[in-house]
This record gives sequence, structure tokens and C-alpha cells, in this order.
Amino acid sequence: MINKGSGTRKIWKWIGGIIIALIVVAGSVSVYFSIRWKPVLTQKIKDVVYNGSEHLYTLNFKDIHLNLLTGSVTVDSILLAPDTAVFNERKKSGTAPTHLYRVKLEKLQLRRIEILSIYFKKRIEMNDIILEHPSINMIYNKVYKKPTPVKDRRSLYERISKTLKSVHIKGIKIEDADLDYVSGATGMILNSVKHLNVNVKDLLLDEHSKTDTTRFYYTKDISFEMTGYHSLSKNKMYTMKVDTITGSAIGRTVHIRGFKMIPMYPEIQFSKMLKTQKDRYDLAFDQIDFKGVNFYRLNIRGILQAKSLRIKNANAKVFMNREMPPGHGDKSQNFPHMALKRLPVESTIDTLQLRGVNVAYTEYNPISQEKGTVHIDRLTGNIYNVTNDSTSLSKNKYAVADLDAYLIRAAQLHIRINFNLLATNAAFTFKGHIGKMDMVKLNPLSKALGLVKIQSGQVQQIDFDVKASDKGSRGTMQMYYNNLKIELLKEGEDGQPAKKKGLLSFLANTLIIKDENPSKGKPVRSADIVFERPPGASFFNLLWKSVFIGMRETVGLGIIPMKSPEEGRKVVVKKLEERKEKREDRKQENQDKKQNRQEKREKRQARRAEKKAAKEQS
Repeated sequence: MINKGSGTRKIWKWIGGIIIALIVVAGSVSVYFSIRWKPVLTQKIKDVVYNGSEHLYTLNFKDIHLNLLTGSVTVDSILLAPDTAVFNERKKSGTAPTHLYRVKLEKLQLRRIEILSIYFKKRIEMNDIILEHPSINMIYNKVYKKPTPVKDRRSLYERISKTLKSVHIKGIKIEDADLDYVSGATGMILNSVKHLNVNVKDLLLDEHSKTDTTRFYYTKDISFEMTGYHSLSKNKMYTMKVDTITGSAIGRTVHIRGFKMIPMYPEIQFSKMLKTQKDRYDLAFDQIDFKGVNFYRLNIRGILQAKSLRIKNANAKVFMNREMPPGHGDKSQNFPHMALKRLPVESTIDTLQLRGVNVAYTEYNPISQEKGTVHIDRLTGNIYNVTNDSTSLSKNKYAVADLDAYLIRAAQLHIRINFNLLATNAAFTFKGHIGKMDMVKLNPLSKALGLVKIQSGQVQQIDFDVKASDKGSRGTMQMYYNNLKIELLKEGEDGQPAKKKGLLSFLANTLIIKDENPSKGKPVRSADIVFERPPGASFFNLLWKSVFIGMRETVGLGIIPMKSPEEGRKVVVKKLEERKEKREDRKQENQDKKQNRQEKREKRQARRAEKKAAKEQS
């Protein structure tokens, strides 16, 4: 037994010795070839980049580590840089590319390369490629392109097939990349993306992969994630922020979380910096989801096509200061369907889904010195056929919005808007229904913007049907209500609240206001909506002003003519001038009082000095 155990131990010693010897030999061979081939491989890589780019790019790196045992290659401190002299020569000849790239990379890792397969089978098999913290400058240049009569239409595999039979990489990772889109003319950064991660799953180049419908550009998937995006708008009035953007090519999805457009200044200060009447936006969208995105079409033709775009849990605040003079531009060009035409990317969204969107439109009235806000809360519904793509428009030129909301925190609203996407005059129609409402809840709006206080009134329902364009709106309204009583107000001065016009309020309720509809024993009255839109009126302003006019006509205030925008502006200017004069008068009055007090003090001091001097002499 002792001899048997001793023999077993000897066998294991031999086996262990052989294994160790093989490891030492293999390691020595690996080290030898790594050292011998390192300068050759280094120069070969640089030559491939230099010659492959036709001398446009040079590649430099600090060091390269080759391990034949594990089949890994690591390259440190890489810099890929364009040669501007070569680029300028190509620019003159019309062969320069539109974009140049300057890439810095801390580390590039190629892991688990099957060396023998490359040598004997002409097949590249690799576990993964990892790019750590690349910094990429994508430089845009406006260049002349010389027409090329013959284009190489071969697939990527067909181009490499003479050298390799296949390329299979299980994964490619780009970790924590920074991307700057730079103007080649000025050197200014046009856009910037930080902390970008890209994952490429199972890249396969062979004779069959091009026709594999489960793959996207030879891969099983390309996914990306970007965190902490922020930028400043061109006019430096807004900050744009996004918490995360993720997407998947195979899943055909893009998910955006925490999008915000934040004004740089408070409402009144912001409006005064713009000099004229312009909307101030404050946007916060929790969730934005694209589904069914056609990434092939986006990449090849630059067209955004998606089955749906869903916006959930969003707040949109819009502010307008009527104290500022109107601008010269026509805001009809910012109506939703007109703005859609100006998008730089041709787009088709089959269904835009709105879920839990809150909209607040606020105007500052310089006469009442108050703000009035129209709240549209819990906006939910769909907008169909959102497109500016000519092919899609040839099939259907209308986008239809079917929406429900809670209006001015008082009543349910259903509205259907039909946008003519080909109209040059911003034409659209809208019809809707407003449910039961306590009219007293309109006071925050009516007092600030109309100097009217509602004492009582109950709405049973409101139905309206309107045609609109950049010129204004025409339509009809039926409003069922009862027990309406109002107070007419006049503006307060020096920050004082508005005051009641007692006699005029009595006369209005007695002679003008119709306190119910239908009146007893009579059919329901229909009101005509006629609104001449001023150029400075926004889309939202056109909607609510049309409804407001219909209500005004129904209750009997239509006999009192409304001021035109020009007349209204004259009133505002006159009132502001009067207030300015009063402030200057009060300022002068205070200065006079201060001077009088100073003179009185000086006289008292003089009398005291005289008395003191007389006393000392006596």
C-alpha cells in the first residue's frame, strides 16, 4: 500500500511538472512573440489608418499590450486626428467629407481573440471590444461635393470577403463617451452630449448576415444610454435639461426621462428683456416615449417615422405680458401644424398620445396690474397623423386631435381639432363640449383680464363649433346657464385692488345681462363667434378668445363693442404714461416735502444758535 501511494504521488508530480513546464514555455513564447511583434503591429495599425483614410487621418497611441495566451489586445492613450492640410486640398477638389472626427480614447480593449482562427480559417472570432471614455469631436464643414459617376454599392461583407470569410464580435461597448458637434468654420460647439454609453450586441459579418431580418446592420441590437444632458438655447434665455435618454434599434424604442426647458429669468423680467410681446415657456415632461421607430429610414433618408409618441405627466406654462408692445411677426407661423412644417427633419408620427398633461396660459394685464391664468389640467387624448412628410401628406393631409381635459379647474372639456397640414393660412377647425360649471370659478380670469367679477351663475353645458385660420375665427356657440349676476370693476391705483362700479353694475345686470339661457318659455339662444385675430395672438390665445367671445355674446355683452388690438394698445400706453406721470409727481412731491423739512430744520438750528449767542453775550 505504501509503495502504491508513493507511485501515485510521483505520477502527479510528473503531471504537475509537465503542466508547469508547458505554461512556462507557452508564456515565454507569448512574451517573445509579443515583444517581437509589438513594434511591427504598432506600425502596421498606424499604416492601415493612414493609408485607409488616404492620408486624411493619423493614429497615435502610447502603448500596445498583446497577450497571445488570452487572445487580448490593449491599446493605451489613443488619438485619432485629421490632417487639416490634406482636408483643405480635398476641399478644393470637391472630394472632402462633410464631417471630420477627432477622437481621444483612454483605453481600447479587444478581448478573447481566437488567433488561430484568423490565421488558419480567415475568420475573426472575438468576445468583445471595449472603448473606455472616448472624447469625440464631430466637426461639420460646408463643402462642395464633386459628382461621382460610379458608386461602390457592394455590401460591407463583399468588400472584406477577399481577405476574411467572417467577422464575429459578441459585444462592443462604448463607455462614458463625450461627443461635441463642432462648427468647422467658427470652432464653436453647436451641440454637446456627455456620458453616452453604447452597447452593440453580436456583430456578425458573413455571407448570410445581410439578409438576416432579425439583425440591425449586422447586429442583434444597438442600444444606447445618455445621462445628464443640458444645453443653453441660442438666445441664452432657456436652459434645456434631460435626465436620461435610452433607446434600442431592435426594440425600435426611444425613452426620454426628465426633459425640462427652464427660463433663465422670472416672468416679467423675461418679457421685458425680449422688448416685444413674446410667449415665455416653462416646460417639464416626466416621460417621453417613442415606439415603432424606423431606425433604418432615419439613418438612410434622415426621416423620423414612429408608430407612436407618448407624453406622460407633463407641465407646460406659457406667459404673455400685454404691457410690452406687439412685435412685427405673425405668430400664426407658430401654430402647431405650421411649426410642424418647419421641422428640419421630415417626420411622421402615427399617434401622438397625451397622458396627464397640465397646461397653464397666463397673461399680465397692465390695466388691472394682475395676471389671469387659463388652466387646462389632466389633458389626455390622441393626435393622429402628425406629419410633415410629403409622401404621408399625399395620402392624408389632416391631423386630428381628440382630447379631454379639466378646464379652468371648474369643468370637464372635450375638444376635437382638425388641422389642415397643407394649408398656407394655418386653417383648422375645432368643436367641443364643456360640462357643468360654477361660473364664480371664472373670477381669477375674468377679474384680471376683463375687469368683471361674477357674483353668481351656473353653466349646465356649452357647445361650440368653430372654423379658424391666421385671420381669426368664425363659429357658433350654445351655452346653457342660469342665475347670472356680475359686477363691473375699475382698475385700482398704486397696487390697490380693483373697485366695483356700483351704478354701472346695476345697469348691466338690469338692462344688458341676460341671466339665463334658455329664457323661460323661449328656445335656446345661439351666439355667433366672430374674432379678428391680431398678428401677435398665439394658437392658444385664438382658442380661448373664440370661446370667450361666444360666452360674451350669449350673456348679452356683445352689444358693448370690444376694443381692437390697436385701440387696446393705445389705452395701455395712455394708462402707463398716466401712471408714470403720477409716479414722477409723487416723487417730486416727496422731494419737495423732504426739502421743506430740511429748510425747517435749518431754521430751527439757526434760531437755537442765535439764542445761544445772545445768552453768551449777556
